[in-house]
Amino acid sequence: MKEEKEELKDKECNCTEECNCGDNCDCTKDDKCSENCTCGDECTCGDDCACGDECKCKKDKKDKKKEKKKFFKKNDEKLKEYEAKIKELEEKNLMLSADNINYRKRKDEEVSRLLKFCNEDIIKDLLPVADNFERALKLAEDHSEPEFVKFTEGYQMVYCSIQNILEKFDVKAIDGANKPFDPNYHNAVIMEEKDGVEPGMVIEVLQKGYLYKDKVIRPAMVKVSQ
Repeated sequence: MKEEKEELKDKECNCTEECNCGDNCDCTKDDKCSENCTCGDECTCGDDCACGDECKCKKDKKDKKKEKKKFFKKNDEKLKEYEAKIKELEEKNLMLSADNINYRKRKDEEVSRLLKFCNEDIIKDLLPVADNFERALKLAEDHSEPEFVKFTEGYQMVYCSIQNILEKFDVKAIDGANKPFDPNYHNAVIMEEKDGVEPGMVIEVLQKGYLYKDKVIRPAMVKVSQ
């Protein structure tokens, strides 16, 4: 019995770290294991296993680090992709917002213009009526008969009513006589030489032109000197 105990004592493991195997280690104090390590699932040593193989726990740590790197790299790529999509969507949103603002401005301007000149068509239809009354009153100037004068007085009253309506809607006649010709306000239908008058001057207004607020709704038909 004593001899068996001594043999077992000689076979006790003298490693600096405890081996997780169930068997006694054959190593000495100065030598490392000469045989393959028969550890169980995990090695608890902090260094490489004495058997020559790399410790399993160190392998696990390396594998985990690699997995973490792959995970973060993959997530970084996705994050960059999402950031690029977000930036693209933000730019599209800004463009749509700018287009919407411009559309509203154009719409507001158009509505404002329509409201401002909403009576333009009616006024244009009314101008020829005023022209006819002017011609009739001009012809009446050559007649002095009492009956004719009374008849023209009615024409004069109607003409004054038309002029009041035009003034109410801010319609004004274009002053063109003895003024320099302006293509924005005048329509030259006759060119004529006239002594003592510089070229490009309005000699006579053949038909009145009108401004509706700040818009020319009918240019004046004029005779211009050359």
